Amino acid sequence: MGGKNTILTKFALAGTKNGTISVSHLEEPYGNGSFPVVSIGISLKSNAQEPDWKAHIPYENIDELINALKDAKEHFNTEVK
Repeated sequence: MGGKNTILTKFALAGTKNGTISVSHLEEPYGNGSFPVVSIGISLKSNAQEPDWKAHIPYENIDELINALKDAKEHFNTEVK
């Protein structure tokens, strides 16, 4: 399942020696004709091509996800202070 996966960016996963977070554009994630998604992968051993965990986000939900992540960051910063 899943078509062409194009990694757009990747960066180090905090708290690990070799882990990475990758953000990809994934074509036809659920078979022929399915709409592309953003795939967020978490790899503990820096293999962005085969992440240990991944989440598929429809492009239509990206703005909501960004807002939710900003809220989570604010909550964390408030809790830490």
